[in-house]
Amino acid sequence: MINTMVFPILFPIIAGLFLLVMKEPGNRKVLTGMTGAALLISGGSMVYVLLRADWESVILFNLTSALPVYLKLDSLGFLFASVVTLVWVLAGFFSLFYMKPHGSGREKGEKRFYGFYLIVFGILAGLSFAGNLITFYMFYELMTLLSMPLVIHTKSREAVMAALKYLFYSFSGAYMALFGLYFLYRFGNTLTFTAGGVLDKNMVAGNENLLLITAFFMIIGFGVKAGMFPLHAWLPTAHPVAPAPASALLSAVIVKGGVLGIIRVVYYMFGGDFIRGTWVQTAWLSLALITVFMGSMLAYREKIWKKRLAYSTVSQVSYILFGLALLESTALEGAILHLVFHAFIKCALFLSAGAVIHKTGRERVDELTGIGKEMPVVMWCFVFLSLALTGIPPASGFISKWYLALGALNSGTGIFSWLGPVVLLVSALLTAGYLFPIVIKGFFPGEGYKYPERSAENWKRKFILTGEEIPVIILTVLAVGLGVWPNPLIEYISGIVSGIL
Repeated sequence: MINTMVFPILFPIIAGLFLLVMKEPGNRKVLTGMTGAALLISGGSMVYVLLRADWESVILFNLTSALPVYLKLDSLGFLFASVVTLVWVLAGFFSLFYMKPHGSGREKGEKRFYGFYLIVFGILAGLSFAGNLITFYMFYELMTLLSMPLVIHTKSREAVMAALKYLFYSFSGAYMALFGLYFLYRFGNTLTFTAGGVLDKNMVAGNENLLLITAFFMIIGFGVKAGMFPLHAWLPTAHPVAPAPASALLSAVIVKGGVLGIIRVVYYMFGGDFIRGTWVQTAWLSLALITVFMGSMLAYREKIWKKRLAYSTVSQVSYILFGLALLESTALEGAILHLVFHAFIKCALFLSAGAVIHKTGRERVDELTGIGKEMPVVMWCFVFLSLALTGIPPASGFISKWYLALGALNSGTGIFSWLGPVVLLVSALLTAGYLFPIVIKGFFPGEGYKYPERSAENWKRKFILTGEEIPVIILTVLAVGLGVWPNPLIEYISGIVSGIL
């Protein structure tokens, strides 16, 4: 009998493989129906596991007698799995409408897209449930390899080159992280996630420099997936060429896999006390702040809509990395809060952009004049999402950025105590600068602008909710609602932080 914790991993993988090998159905509704049912069952099984009171460990197999590959859900994994499930299911249902071609015929590779989409869902469940670093690393590598077909979906030259770049950067980072596994096991005798770290103080004595170098390599390695400078270039290359649902998931979830890897390594393997006050913390803080500012500036200058959002992700995810690098409880709460909020906000932003591009074909920011009247539901969601990402109260982004700023001021990290909040503020202004012009021109195109002529029936239809708009609305409600009622989430995250610091 399959263990309940294994089912959310195994079922979507099997369902995805079935879609890949089955014969192309004659009716598209059969394909979308099967995919939708698989998404619901996968999401439902995940919810069932998460709501169970007893989170038992499950050994999948043993690499060696001392290195089991096993699953053990903890409070951090619970939070990550919850975010993955919400985002993945909503973006999945968006894709069922997005992938539908405008004219006659079939979308090329649609079956393949859904197949890999489901498989990666299962892999991310395994990443969330990983009980030790070797299990986490195995699912992390599979996440990279099996999400690549989502990037390469169109098979254009740009898509192929972007996918190869994504693989090269991701595998390079993963090998840097793999380098550290040997030393962690050598000086800790275990790779099991343990709050506060696993290092044996007696064995570490005299080898501190070696372990600090190891920690730095592992932070940089997992930081590649998180888009941290200087190995961030894959992200703005991969996002624009991928279908909008894939871009949304890359930005909302896949990059967070790198963040989760850093949290596991720093707080569950080395321990925050080992890194605090060292050159590793200084270098990490510096790289995070450089990435925050650089990503915002590049987004501000970018004219292609999805690429602008991709550069925004480079910046916003490094807000999280900055909070983690401060090694301070309030900042850590802010970082984990921003992990959750950014996932909902950025997924909805990419889906909004995808809905507009799918319907109008407009991919550049300067082509969006007047779009607010043509697609009011999507663009009103974009307004609230922009407020949330910029950090304007009471939207959710304000809460996480407030905690990050307070944590920096209380961190005792010298120049970073005040430089961090300054950079975050400048980045927030740049965020407003690259998001709100889209809103302003979209709703207020100017006196001389002429809207395209449409029949009265067509103008009526724009106020009827479509399948693409419903997931965007739900994510927008989450992005705003968690800012208005943040206390339950804050209390849960405070419990995680108190357990690992």
